[in-house]
Amino acid sequence: MTGIRHDWSTAEIEQLLDLPFSDLVFRAQGVHREHFDPGRVQVSTLLSIKTGACPEDCGYCPQSAHHHVELERERLLPVDEVASAARGARERGATRFCMGAAWRNPTDRNLDQVIEMVRAVREQGLETCVTLGMLTQAQAQRLADAGLDYYNHNLDTSPEFYGEIISTRTYEDRLDTLERVRAAGISVCTGGILGMGESRHDRARLLQQLANLPRHPESVPINQLVQVQGTPLYGTDALDPFEFVRTVAAARILMPKSHVRLSAGRTEMSDEMQALCFLAGANSVFYGEQLLTTPNPGMDRDRTLFQRLGIEPEAGPGEPPAAHPEAKPEAQRA
Repeated sequence: MTGIRHDWSTAEIEQLLDLPFSDLVFRAQGVHREHFDPGRVQVSTLLSIKTGACPEDCGYCPQSAHHHVELERERLLPVDEVASAARGARERGATRFCMGAAWRNPTDRNLDQVIEMVRAVREQGLETCVTLGMLTQAQAQRLADAGLDYYNHNLDTSPEFYGEIISTRTYEDRLDTLERVRAAGISVCTGGILGMGESRHDRARLLQQLANLPRHPESVPINQLVQVQGTPLYGTDALDPFEFVRTVAAARILMPKSHVRLSAGRTEMSDEMQALCFLAGANSVFYGEQLLTTPNPGMDRDRTLFQRLGIEPEAGPGEPPAAHPEAKPEAQRA
């Protein structure tokens, strides 16, 4: 059995990433099977509830007010529109509904409206997740009291490379928000973006930050940079697909019980690359044609890929989980 550790060194993680590809994936698949059914994938849907005009200057983001991107700015969506979108997501097989707002941090008035959305989505029988920027402890507690299941706040990259991507928010700001979310009793969703020009060392340091948190994130989204014309990172050299898969595999080994999610960038991934990611321990995806403002594979493509790979979506909240194919009935374990 693989133990849960929170003391990984950078050198240890770099040694993992340096393994021969087949050895690394084999090891990750073994860890994955210890904790999850390899034939199941958790499915989430993401909706932008407030688009554009964000005061942050994240170099990858088309929603930043600092960049010249053709993007229609929208105000916070009405609650009934969000509830309708959640109902449609549930009918299409999603078990978690995630809502993202382009804010540096929400005002208390903003939060009042978001809490209404959280309650409306929960009424649809879905898990709830929001990403709203930085939070105070009081705001995190209000979201917890409203029944929020997950809060997403990505670290994005290594502490050392972070300043090349963002200047309006510090790495410590992000860690502080994660600490407040955890203290409020909300599950943590945090990961990063690959392909922004970072080195393998940076990817190891990002994984180290995630794996050495006092408690591993319940959900670890691994994004591939989606290049949008008008953003500073447009034109960055594409990341080697095998390097992406290596990072997924290392994440699985370092955080054995976390859901590792293929997030942004799947539109540019071949079916074969995604299959390798699932083999390496990824077991969650975003479902739907759009992620906030960037494209995502259509549901028909995902359903076809799942069928080809023999993968099925996980059961939703309140539904009985599928039996692990390698699990034995109690009577056969003696």
